[in-house]
Amino acid sequence: MQASIATAIDTEQQTPVNSRSKVVVASLIGTAIEFFDFYIYATAAVIVFPHIFFPQGDATAATLQSLATFAIAFIARPVGSALFGHFGDRVGRKVTLVASLLTMGISTVVIGLLPGYETIGIMAPVLLALARFGQGLGLGGEWGGAALLATENAPAHKRALYGSFPQLGAPIGFFFANGTFLLLSWLLSDEQFMSWGWRIPFIFSAVLVLIGLYVRVSLHETPVFAKVAKEGKQVKIPLGTLLSRHLKATVLGTFIMLATYTLFYITTVYSMSFSTAPAPNGLGFPRNDVLWMLMMAVIGFGVMVPIAGLLADRYGRRRCMIVITSLILLFALFLFQPLLGSGNQGEVMLFLLMGLSLMGLTFGPMGALLPELFPTEVRYTGASFSYNVASILGASVAPWIAAWLQTSYGLFWVGVYLAVMAAITLVALLCARETRHDTL
Repeated sequence: MQASIATAIDTEQQTPVNSRSKVVVASLIGTAIEFFDFYIYATAAVIVFPHIFFPQGDATAATLQSLATFAIAFIARPVGSALFGHFGDRVGRKVTLVASLLTMGISTVVIGLLPGYETIGIMAPVLLALARFGQGLGLGGEWGGAALLATENAPAHKRALYGSFPQLGAPIGFFFANGTFLLLSWLLSDEQFMSWGWRIPFIFSAVLVLIGLYVRVSLHETPVFAKVAKEGKQVKIPLGTLLSRHLKATVLGTFIMLATYTLFYITTVYSMSFSTAPAPNGLGFPRNDVLWMLMMAVIGFGVMVPIAGLLADRYGRRRCMIVITSLILLFALFLFQPLLGSGNQGEVMLFLLMGLSLMGLTFGPMGALLPELFPTEVRYTGASFSYNVASILGASVAPWIAAWLQTSYGLFWVGVYLAVMAAITLVALLCARETRHDTL
């Protein structure tokens, strides 16, 4: 008995523990950089790339082609989750997080250096698509590792709060991505911006990646994974184990994320495209006005993320998510078309603020909810795979489907599309179990 106690104490002493401040910074800064890189592409895909990387003549066709390259990263993300998840569950969270950040960063810088269609013809969109695939590959491994870094270092009764730290990277990254483009639009003429100014955020991301790497290399492995590694309990093929033994959790996790993704990319990418497009296909707002409105609205997103984490710790993940998803469904059916289609900037601003605030509420608990669905030996792969497969179903095609529905049937049906995605998520939540009291 004494020997067992001594062994337990010795094991605990030999497992280095990350401080709370280090966990907060390392989980947040990495996702902020990754989402900054991801969102500058989303912004550029609407306002720049149709004019730079695709044949000119049909503006609508060029925009749809640009949005198609935007979707490529979402196809890459499950591949990244399987690749990085394999090493995250086999080798460790720390080294995998460093590798995913490098993959994303290099791909982003390459985009900033690519020549346009007028210079190299059809190779321009081909190389753009390849670099975009690299972005998706890196982000596919990033989020799951950051969420595990936070939750596996968290006290049991604060896992959702800790899990909200990497979630804050999304609004922070989005804020600075749009802010960078807005600043460049103010400082440069339209000709300068379209010629070379748009490249600056992509190239500048190299500096941010170096900062993120500096923070992450100083981390210790999470104590939860360190224990599994010490006992030699890693599985040989995490993805195979996940799909053969934890398929139900994987499917439920995927559909639980569906409404979150659809809401965000309709509220940001599609709304920017619709708001800046000339009438009769859009509202004809100035580009800078829309960027500014999105920057202000995303503050609501950021404020709601930790609030959602606190609520999920107190009342449970499932109960909170059922209420929030129901609110998204009502927003989509009754407020979407009246506010976004009003043509009034004040009402459109209210639409963006409400939509992104709901996004913060539904996104905040995910940093704990998805990892809690899976055991330690497949947690990196499981959380990442569910998160990123949902990105294909709920995000990659959302701007394209929304644009098609609005052009073909009217803006109201874009709201119906969002409502249907929310209803699917609601069913998944009703079928899921509460994970607040589970032990990692």
